[in-house]
Amino acid sequence: MTGFFNRFEWQIAGRYIRSRRREGVISLIAWASFLGIMIGVATLIIVMAVMNGFRADLLERILGVGGHAVVRPYGGAFQSQSAVVDRLVQLNGVQRLTPVLEAQVMVSVGTTARGAILRGVDKARIPELPVLTDNKVLGDLSRVGQIESAAPGLAIGQRMAEIYGLEIGMPISLIAPKGAKTPFGTAPRVRQYSVESIFEVGLSDYDATFIYTDMDTVSALTGTSKDMAALEIVVVQPDKIQDLRPAIDQAVGEAGWVRDWQQTNAALSGALKVERNVMFLILTMILLVASLNIVSGLVMLVKDKSRDIAILRTMGMKRGAVLRIFFITGASIGVVGTLVGVIVGVVFCQNIEAIRQLITTLTGTELFPSEIYFLNELPAKIIVEDVVMVAGLSLALSFLSTLYPSWRAASLAPVEVLRND
Repeated sequence: MTGFFNRFEWQIAGRYIRSRRREGVISLIAWASFLGIMIGVATLIIVMAVMNGFRADLLERILGVGGHAVVRPYGGAFQSQSAVVDRLVQLNGVQRLTPVLEAQVMVSVGTTARGAILRGVDKARIPELPVLTDNKVLGDLSRVGQIESAAPGLAIGQRMAEIYGLEIGMPISLIAPKGAKTPFGTAPRVRQYSVESIFEVGLSDYDATFIYTDMDTVSALTGTSKDMAALEIVVVQPDKIQDLRPAIDQAVGEAGWVRDWQQTNAALSGALKVERNVMFLILTMILLVASLNIVSGLVMLVKDKSRDIAILRTMGMKRGAVLRIFFITGASIGVVGTLVGVIVGVVFCQNIEAIRQLITTLTGTELFPSEIYFLNELPAKIIVEDVVMVAGLSLALSFLSTLYPSWRAASLAPVEVLRND
């Protein structure tokens, strides 16, 4: 290779990198540095990919229930809901819009009563609602809502079914918070329904709280108008919801107010980000320790090769050439370690579920049990920018760690070294 690093410098650096019996300690440190960098890079990539996967999976579950943005009417009801809907569905980037009539109710089964959230959508949209179709455990979604000659059907969460001991076809009573006015005073609004579907989102609070049916059923129970329904918006790119906010706000105008998922889940999103950054800093220490091994290894190499350096200097080699030789020696360990670490990390992430199952089989202990983490498989999402950042950090630390030993080698006085040898 010619240019800034000539072939002669590469040859000498290559000899220094290769192990010899009398340089066993130096070779051991070089191998430790290589393994440290490789393990550090691979671990960083794996941990960040798993945390990205957890974040994406968690947000997908949460956003699957409430959409990416919600438009609620001012004054309790839209003056012209259809006009607002028409403007929103025409926006570039909006994938789906669903009117949802929501109300707080009391669930009563036998002697057990607890609060819940009743959500109603158009009857025709129920079989197409992702939160139900993607997470259905039991039942028939076509029977959810108003049914002729039968009690209206409900879709309830798996956790709620366990709390009340409910199964498909069993009766369930809902009580509205506002009673109905009668000649004899206010009477409680109580209706009996039938459990027709059971779903499991994977989040305990959601599965224990949410009930789905059609909008007519919610309106009949609570006495609220369909014009009071909120508009839940699903966009193509949830992470870029802020780019769409001006257009959404303009389409809604004075008819209502908008709240996106980043505002609703700001605390959760912030906590996940902080946890990810802290984990990144902790694991970076592995790379730092490996880089310090490069420093100590090169310092020992300089001391061991001081006579060779002195002879080369007396033969006319310049200080810059000596500096470059030791820079190549240390940087090569960093480059190879980083490259192998990236390969190991990416391959591990792509096969992480198979590796998890293998570890479970060998140890007899299940990693990330599904009943606790609500995961069918361990998620790992590789982001190219993260891999580049980890590789760049590793290379930067490796290159910086070579500067002091290289400068020390270049600063040796040939006459003094040969005189004291």
